[in-house]
Amino acid sequence: MGTSVNILKGDLRLILASGSPRRKELLASLGWKFQVAIPSVDETIFPDEDISEAVKRISREKALDVHHAFPNQLILAADTVVCVDTAVLGKPRDPEDARRMISLLNDRTHKVITGVALCRDQGIVLSREITEVTFRSLDRAAIEAYLATGEGMDKAGAYAIQGKGSLLVKAITGCYYNVVGLPLHLVSSMMEKMGISLSTQWGS
Repeated sequence: MGTSVNILKGDLRLILASGSPRRKELLASLGWKFQVAIPSVDETIFPDEDISEAVKRISREKALDVHHAFPNQLILAADTVVCVDTAVLGKPRDPEDARRMISLLNDRTHKVITGVALCRDQGIVLSREITEVTFRSLDRAAIEAYLATGEGMDKAGAYAIQGKGSLLVKAITGCYYNVVGLPLHLVSSMMEKMGISLSTQWGS
Protein backbone atom coordinates (compact mmCIF):
# COMPACT_ATOMS: atom_id res chain seq x y z
CA MET A 1 0.00 0.00 0.00
CA GLY A 2 2.98 2.29 0.48
CA THR A 3 3.66 5.03 2.99
CA SER A 4 0.68 6.41 4.91
CA VAL A 5 -0.15 10.05 4.28
CA ASN A 6 -0.98 12.55 7.01
CA ILE A 7 -3.69 14.66 5.34
CA LEU A 8 -3.90 16.98 8.35
CA LYS A 9 -1.62 19.83 9.32
CA GLY A 10 0.63 20.00 12.36
CA ASP A 11 -0.34 17.86 15.33
CA LEU A 12 -3.94 17.38 14.15
CA ARG A 13 -4.85 13.69 13.88
CA LEU A 14 -7.69 11.86 12.13
CA ILE A 15 -9.65 9.65 14.53
CA LEU A 16 -12.00 7.00 13.14
CA ALA A 17 -14.85 6.66 15.65
CA SER A 18 -15.71 3.10 14.71
CA GLY A 19 -14.77 -0.48 15.53
CA SER A 20 -15.76 -1.64 12.03
CA PRO A 21 -12.95 -3.54 10.28
CA ARG A 22 -14.47 -2.57 6.91
CA ARG A 23 -14.30 1.16 7.65
CA LYS A 24 -10.75 0.77 8.87
CA GLU A 25 -9.79 -1.11 5.69
CA LEU A 26 -11.44 1.47 3.44
CA LEU A 27 -9.63 4.39 5.08
CA ALA A 28 -6.36 2.46 4.97
CA SER A 29 -6.88 1.87 1.24
CA LEU A 30 -6.67 5.65 0.77
CA GLY A 31 -3.27 5.68 2.44
CA TRP A 32 -4.43 8.03 5.20
CA LYS A 33 -2.91 8.00 8.66
CA PHE A 34 -5.59 7.60 11.31
CA GLN A 35 -6.26 6.27 14.79
CA VAL A 36 -9.24 4.15 15.88
CA ALA A 37 -11.41 5.00 18.90
CA ILE A 38 -14.63 3.09 19.54
CA PRO A 39 -17.56 5.25 20.71
CA SER A 40 -20.03 4.21 23.39
CA VAL A 41 -23.39 5.28 21.95
CA ASP A 42 -26.93 3.88 21.94
CA GLU A 43 -27.68 3.20 18.26
CA THR A 44 -31.42 2.75 18.76
CA ILE A 45 -33.63 4.46 16.17
CA PHE A 46 -36.62 6.19 17.73
CA PRO A 47 -40.19 5.18 16.77
CA ASP A 48 -41.39 7.19 13.72
CA GLU A 49 -37.92 8.78 13.34
CA ASP A 50 -36.91 9.46 9.73
CA ILE A 51 -34.18 6.93 8.89
CA SER A 52 -31.95 9.42 7.06
CA GLU A 53 -32.12 11.77 10.03
CA ALA A 54 -31.60 8.90 12.48
CA VAL A 55 -28.31 7.74 10.94
CA LYS A 56 -27.04 11.33 10.87
CA ARG A 57 -28.05 11.80 14.51
CA ILE A 58 -26.33 8.59 15.59
CA SER A 59 -23.17 9.36 13.62
CA ARG A 60 -23.12 12.81 15.22
CA GLU A 61 -23.45 11.27 18.70
CA LYS A 62 -20.61 8.86 17.92
CA ALA A 63 -18.37 11.69 16.72
CA LEU A 64 -19.10 13.86 19.76
CA ASP A 65 -18.57 10.94 22.13
CA VAL A 66 -15.06 10.37 20.78
CA HIS A 67 -14.43 14.12 20.51
CA HIS A 68 -14.62 14.33 24.30
CA ALA A 69 -11.59 12.02 24.51
CA PHE A 70 -9.75 13.69 21.60
CA PRO A 71 -10.89 17.33 21.81
CA ASN A 72 -8.28 18.79 19.46
CA GLN A 73 -8.50 16.20 16.69
CA LEU A 74 -10.64 15.55 13.59
CA ILE A 75 -13.22 12.83 14.28
CA LEU A 76 -14.87 10.73 11.55
CA ALA A 77 -17.95 8.70 12.50
CA ALA A 78 -20.59 6.78 10.55
CA ASP A 79 -23.75 4.75 11.09
CA THR A 80 -25.18 2.32 8.50
CA VAL A 81 -28.58 0.64 8.30
CA VAL A 82 -30.32 -1.51 5.71
CA CYS A 83 -33.99 -0.72 4.94
CA VAL A 84 -36.57 -2.77 3.10
CA ASP A 85 -40.10 -1.37 3.04
CA THR A 86 -40.65 -0.16 6.62
CA ALA A 87 -38.20 -2.64 8.18
CA VAL A 88 -34.83 -1.37 9.41
CA LEU A 89 -32.13 -4.03 9.55
CA GLY A 90 -29.06 -3.58 11.70
CA LYS A 91 -26.62 -6.33 12.65
CA PRO A 92 -28.31 -9.69 13.32
CA ARG A 93 -28.70 -10.74 16.94
CA ASP A 94 -28.23 -14.43 16.16
CA PRO A 95 -28.35 -16.89 13.23
CA GLU A 96 -32.15 -16.94 13.24
CA ASP A 97 -32.25 -13.15 12.96
CA ALA A 98 -29.76 -13.35 10.08
CA ARG A 99 -32.02 -15.88 8.36
CA ARG A 100 -34.97 -13.51 8.75
CA MET A 101 -33.00 -10.65 7.22
CA ILE A 102 -31.71 -12.55 4.19
CA SER A 103 -35.21 -13.90 3.59
CA LEU A 104 -36.61 -10.34 3.68
CA LEU A 105 -34.02 -9.15 1.16
CA ASN A 106 -34.46 -12.15 -1.14
CA ASP A 107 -35.38 -11.15 -4.74
CA ARG A 108 -36.06 -7.53 -3.70
CA THR A 109 -34.49 -4.09 -3.76
CA HIS A 110 -33.44 -2.51 -0.48
CA LYS A 111 -31.67 0.66 0.60
CA VAL A 112 -28.38 1.01 2.43
CA ILE A 113 -28.29 4.33 4.28
CA THR A 114 -25.18 5.67 5.99
CA GLY A 115 -24.94 8.80 8.09
CA VAL A 116 -21.49 10.41 8.24
CA ALA A 117 -20.18 12.99 10.70
CA LEU A 118 -16.91 14.94 10.70
CA CYS A 119 -16.22 16.80 13.92
CA ARG A 120 -13.48 19.14 15.13
CA ASP A 121 -13.31 22.07 17.54
CA GLN A 122 -14.61 24.51 14.92
CA GLY A 123 -17.82 22.52 14.41
CA ILE A 124 -19.40 19.46 12.84
CA VAL A 125 -20.40 18.50 9.28
CA LEU A 126 -23.20 15.95 8.77
CA SER A 127 -24.43 14.16 5.66
CA ARG A 128 -25.81 10.83 4.46
CA GLU A 129 -25.56 8.46 1.51
CA ILE A 130 -28.25 6.15 0.07
CA THR A 131 -27.52 3.18 -2.20
CA GLU A 132 -30.08 0.79 -3.68
CA VAL A 133 -29.19 -2.90 -3.81
CA THR A 134 -31.19 -5.65 -5.53
CA PHE A 135 -30.80 -9.29 -4.48
CA ARG A 136 -31.09 -12.18 -6.88
CA SER A 137 -33.78 -14.83 -6.31
CA LEU A 138 -32.61 -17.35 -3.72
CA ASP A 139 -34.06 -20.72 -2.83
CA ARG A 140 -33.99 -22.05 0.72
CA ALA A 141 -30.85 -24.10 0.11
CA ALA A 142 -28.96 -21.03 -1.17
CA ILE A 143 -30.04 -18.97 1.85
CA GLU A 144 -28.92 -21.69 4.25
CA ALA A 145 -25.61 -22.11 2.42
CA TYR A 146 -24.86 -18.40 2.71
CA LEU A 147 -25.84 -18.31 6.38
CA ALA A 148 -23.47 -21.22 6.98
CA THR A 149 -20.52 -19.05 5.88
CA GLY A 150 -21.15 -16.87 8.94
CA GLU A 151 -19.73 -13.78 7.23
CA GLY A 152 -22.86 -11.66 7.66
CA MET A 153 -23.23 -11.99 11.41
CA ASP A 154 -21.55 -8.65 12.24
CA LYS A 155 -22.92 -6.67 9.30
CA ALA A 156 -26.07 -4.61 8.76
CA GLY A 157 -28.55 -6.65 6.75
CA ALA A 158 -26.60 -9.87 7.51
CA TYR A 159 -24.53 -9.86 4.31
CA ALA A 160 -21.15 -8.63 3.06
CA ILE A 161 -21.13 -7.27 -0.49
CA GLN A 162 -17.32 -7.28 -0.50
CA GLY A 163 -17.19 -11.01 0.29
CA LYS A 164 -19.18 -14.12 -0.54
CA GLY A 165 -22.29 -11.95 -0.27
CA SER A 166 -21.35 -10.36 -3.59
CA LEU A 167 -22.98 -13.38 -5.23
CA LEU A 168 -26.31 -12.41 -3.63
CA VAL A 169 -26.39 -9.06 -5.44
CA LYS A 170 -27.95 -8.71 -8.88
CA ALA A 171 -27.71 -4.92 -9.20
CA ILE A 172 -26.57 -1.81 -7.34
CA THR A 173 -27.49 1.84 -7.87
CA GLY A 174 -25.25 4.35 -6.13
CA CYS A 175 -22.06 4.14 -4.11
CA TYR A 176 -20.61 0.64 -3.71
CA TYR A 177 -18.40 1.70 -0.80
CA ASN A 178 -21.49 2.84 1.07
CA VAL A 179 -22.71 -0.77 1.07
CA VAL A 180 -19.32 -1.91 2.38
CA GLY A 181 -19.69 0.59 5.24
CA LEU A 182 -18.27 4.01 4.36
CA PRO A 183 -19.14 6.18 1.30
CA LEU A 184 -15.64 7.38 0.42
CA HIS A 185 -16.61 10.10 -2.07
CA LEU A 186 -18.95 11.61 0.51
CA VAL A 187 -16.23 11.53 3.16
CA SER A 188 -13.87 13.21 0.68
CA SER A 189 -16.39 15.96 -0.08
CA MET A 190 -16.94 16.54 3.63
CA MET A 191 -13.18 16.73 4.12
CA GLU A 192 -13.11 19.51 1.54
CA LYS A 193 -15.72 21.40 3.57
CA MET A 194 -13.31 21.10 6.50
CA GLY A 195 -10.62 22.76 4.39
CA ILE A 196 -8.78 19.58 3.34
CA SER A 197 -8.44 19.75 -0.45
CA LEU A 198 -8.66 16.76 -2.77
CA SER A 199 -5.00 17.15 -3.73
CA THR A 200 -4.07 17.07 -0.04
CA GLN A 201 -6.14 13.91 0.39
CA TRP A 202 -4.00 12.33 -2.34
CA GLY A 203 -0.86 13.40 -0.50
CA SER A 204 0.07 16.02 -3.11
